[in-house]
Amino acid sequence: MDDLNTPLAGPKAKRRLLPPISASQVFTGVFGLIFAAFAAWVVTVDDPLGGEPVVTASIPVRAGSGAADATPGKGPDPRQAQARTGDPFPAAGAEPAAPTTDGRTITIIDGTSGKRQQVVIPGPPEQKPPRGAADPRLLEGSRHGQIPKLGPGGLRSVEAYAGAAGKAAADGPRIAVIVGGLGVSASTTADALSRLPPAVTLAFVPYGANLGDLAERARGRGHEVLLQVAMEPFDYPDNDPGPQTLLTTLQTEQNLDRLRWQMSRLQGYVGIMNYMGGRFATSEKALAPVLDDIAKRGLLFVDDGSSARSLAGHLATANNMPFARADEVLDAVPTPGEIDRALARLEAAAHKNGIAVGRASALPVSIDRIVRWAKGAEARGITLVPVTAAALKPKSS
Repeated sequence: MDDLNTPLAGPKAKRRLLPPISASQVFTGVFGLIFAAFAAWVVTVDDPLGGEPVVTASIPVRAGSGAADATPGKGPDPRQAQARTGDPFPAAGAEPAAPTTDGRTITIIDGTSGKRQQVVIPGPPEQKPPRGAADPRLLEGSRHGQIPKLGPGGLRSVEAYAGAAGKAAADGPRIAVIVGGLGVSASTTADALSRLPPAVTLAFVPYGANLGDLAERARGRGHEVLLQVAMEPFDYPDNDPGPQTLLTTLQTEQNLDRLRWQMSRLQGYVGIMNYMGGRFATSEKALAPVLDDIAKRGLLFVDDGSSARSLAGHLATANNMPFARADEVLDAVPTPGEIDRALARLEAAAHKNGIAVGRASALPVSIDRIVRWAKGAEARGITLVPVTAAALKPKSS
């Protein structure tokens, strides 16, 4: 009855507001717009590489490289410029080919026609070793570092590093001067390198710093280089040449190991000269295996002339190795007058025997007197030569 009595114009129920477009319709519309934009880009944009990443670089192409000439009025094809890069990952459309002797060759593929062309990209300039650098073919590794060895075909250091002055030495009286004790005093070594003539042979002791660089500089200036090997003197140990000295009381293998340590301190020398060693040079048992090892490595041996009892000359002859002996110790008395008199005696020996060898220490007074003497030697008919000229050629009378 209540329903029947309810007025027809009574309150109405509220209606929910709903969006006119559903979420799925919105997603479909957005996707359709993206697809339409992509289709329009494909139709209107000229990109034969399909959007792949490219690198554009300006690299000049040498004549005869195989690159296509530019079409008159249009310039070079930009797709070819994109492929002309030295990048190890070439641009799209470029295929790496086998490298050439002076650069790299790549194959360019035209993205439209498929035509292939080859372009040579020049390689880096050839790097030459610095002047005076040691020849790696004449070196081998040891537990101490690199030491000399015979090279291909029996190539020897004594010949490979021989100075030009020795190879072209003229006939007539010749004198080889060796200045030793270098590498310890930086100032004295620099003075010797800057003032002594290139024909003077420079000998380095194995205890200095940067010996490899110093020896390389010496060779770069035209000097032959010797390594002075520390050997036992008569008054050892009161007079100690230094660490790793070769001793008569050691076993052969111990001395050879010490020899190789000293050999590893620098490279590029023509041979060995004893540093002290009066007692060691008189022991055949101690000296013979050392000279044998030196000979097998393609080096010469220089006796510094300090001991009249030295067996080095006899043992070097037995080993058929290049050998020289100092005829004069130029600064046994290190005064200007005595050095000048020793140089005069050296000249007399050269006139008599054809060639003579003098040895001096790297004292400032010695360097000064040798420089003064060398300036007038040629005028007196004397040719200054490196030590290999005395070691590799027999003395003439």
